[in-house]
Amino acid sequence: MGKALLYLLVLLALPLASAAQSTADTIPPRGRFLQPSVRVGELVDYELSYTHEPGLNVIFPDSTANYAPFEYVGKTYRPTRTRRGRSLDETVYHLRTFALDSVQQLALPVTILQGLDTLTAPATVATVRLKRTVAPVTDGAAPVLRENTTLLPVEPTFNYPYWLAGLGLVAVVLGGVALGFGRRWRRQYQLYKLRKNHVYFLTQYARHVERFTLSRSLNNMERAITLWKNYLTTLENSVINSLTTREIVAHYQNDNDVKLALRLADRVIYGNQFTEDDTETDLAFDLLRDFAQRRFEELIIKKYGV
Repeated sequence: MGKALLYLLVLLALPLASAAQSTADTIPPRGRFLQPSVRVGELVDYELSYTHEPGLNVIFPDSTANYAPFEYVGKTYRPTRTRRGRSLDETVYHLRTFALDSVQQLALPVTILQGLDTLTAPATVATVRLKRTVAPVTDGAAPVLRENTTLLPVEPTFNYPYWLAGLGLVAVVLGGVALGFGRRWRRQYQLYKLRKNHVYFLTQYARHVERFTLSRSLNNMERAITLWKNYLTTLENSVINSLTTREIVAHYQNDNDVKLALRLADRVIYGNQFTEDDTETDLAFDLLRDFAQRRFEELIIKKYGV
């Protein structure tokens, strides 16, 4: 009975001893930095490799692992290579650090699947030195500062906000001026145009009368009458130039000057009752000119009070 129990214990111990021996013979994962030193914020490559038996299931760390004091940026993995009964897995991790320690270390673990169990194998510790861009200040020695108070020329820039504000103010002022004085300016401009047109009419009318006096041509007299009708049409915004003599007299409420002047002009032009006496034609011209002058003054007083 004692020998049977001892034999059973030996049989149970053999698999455990074999597993322990297999684990002991396994080379631990190797971690190393591909650069000996790094600056703050620069990328540094960390290589993790593991040599193991071909049938072993191995899992390398992913982006969720702890890389302190480094930050994970990315990784580049290589396919598993098997040679002489040994398999090699390699992965290069791209990291960066913002820690200020002069020497920084990292050891990533590798997970091994054994049936329903898992085994974590830490890699060898890898170190990298931090490059300093500013030399450390020794105790008791203050840095020497150079004083430089020379003013440097600065190119002036265009001040857009002030210019826009100025343009806005000018626009407001011009708008106020236009609202306050625009109506008055328009009235003055219209009055100026009326006076200018009236002077032009008197000049052209006198020219036609003078030509008639010199040539005694009925065409010049007819041109003077037509000019008179067109001027009153523009002055009063009416249709005088399209009306007959009787309609014009009625339009002006049988004005005596208009009636007499047009009757004399029609008798000369259409009745061919032309005489060498200038009295009647001169009277007709004077009456028509004076009537146009009177209508112009009445319109100025009525619309502009001047």
